[in-house]
Amino acid sequence: MAADYIHLNLFTMNSVEHVTTGNWRTPGDQSHRYTDLDYWLDVARTAERGGFDGVFFADVRGIYDVYGGDRETAVENAIQTPSNDPAYLVPAMASVTDHLGFAVTKSTSYNHPYQLARELSTLDHVTDGRVAFNIVTSYLESAAANLGVDDRMDHDERYDRADEFMDVCYALWEDSWDDDAVVRDRETGVYTAPDGVEAIDFEGEYFDVPGPHGCEPSPQRTPVLYQAGSSERGRAFAADNAEAVFVSQPTERGVRDYIEDMRERAAERGRDPDDLRFFPGIVPVVGETEEIARKKYETYAENVDTEATLALLAGFIDLDFSELDPDQQVEHIETEAIQGAINAFTKNDPDRDWTVGEVAEFAGLGTTSPVVVGDPEQVADRLEYWHEEVGVDGFNLKEIVRPGTLEDFVDMVVPELRDRGLVREAYEGQTLRENLFEEAGRTALAEDHPARR
Repeated sequence: MAADYIHLNLFTMNSVEHVTTGNWRTPGDQSHRYTDLDYWLDVARTAERGGFDGVFFADVRGIYDVYGGDRETAVENAIQTPSNDPAYLVPAMASVTDHLGFAVTKSTSYNHPYQLARELSTLDHVTDGRVAFNIVTSYLESAAANLGVDDRMDHDERYDRADEFMDVCYALWEDSWDDDAVVRDRETGVYTAPDGVEAIDFEGEYFDVPGPHGCEPSPQRTPVLYQAGSSERGRAFAADNAEAVFVSQPTERGVRDYIEDMRERAAERGRDPDDLRFFPGIVPVVGETEEIARKKYETYAENVDTEATLALLAGFIDLDFSELDPDQQVEHIETEAIQGAINAFTKNDPDRDWTVGEVAEFAGLGTTSPVVVGDPEQVADRLEYWHEEVGVDGFNLKEIVRPGTLEDFVDMVVPELRDRGLVREAYEGQTLRENLFEEAGRTALAEDHPARR
């Protein structure tokens, strides 16, 4: 059995700004190179050099236009606008790496499962089994309008559709083609045995898909499954489907409570709760000394654009922060957008009350994730604590400056973690699932996953 490593993802986006605002102005930042393929190839090489499991690509449909009732703030400050589709980067990044995985965010609200199953199978083939599917339901009204939908589906209905969406995908990926269907018999002229390929004949409320799947089984069949559900409905969906969960909580207590709740939900569904991997977001600011790290942090904090942060959060939560006083307490609401974003500041840490101004200040560097500042040993200490004592399996590293945050972490923190035996020196598996679940020797979905049952 392999060592109990800390698993690492770079959490990024094919855009200028992702979840840190204003720091594209920091000297040396290269966020403007998001359209430059060479930039992304270097990112891939650096992440693999650091033993990362993957590059986790966020994505969004639509423009953030809740703040002030228009898109001006988001456009002016490059709040996830402009952005490009990350999936097209994956084959190129895979071509310069051997083991690094790639999580691609795709929405079940505005895609069709038959088409998406084909796209992800194709990526899994061309990367030799290094693809993950981050399952999301789109939350912006502007996305619905641009995609020809009169009204955004309400929160719970989006998850009802997502449930059925995944049922179709699972049937296509897991059930449609036998492992030995492709025979490539030159003598008989049979490439694929017809009796090894079956229709799925799916009929549901949202989708009717006869099948069969258009792709032969890829190395992983079903890509690794990520999810980040935080609302009641979202947690139920994650407990049913996720192999790895992105945890968006700003405090240790919030992370602990979330992990405990999700493990209980998975067990109730007949799944081994220890099979889930939990990845909280983390924002590392590291320097050769603590003093250098603190000076970096002060520079980054000064560059945060508070109004831009509120515009981003307004889109997340569907609440126009421009109408609220900075000293007003943020109260819990039921939202049709990202319920987890409002929960992070209202429910998940009941011992603290957040004002609008405090939320803007905290969220300017990585939104709902804690910032860790220090020298390599101090940052490694904090990550080791979260891994050993809080029980997280790894971290999604959120960037402040690009690619500086990643390079600093790989060059300074990873060697310290490797000295402690906490980050792999070499990859043991061939596919992303094998590396993510190397302790369990996992090559396919667990037998107790709903897709296998």
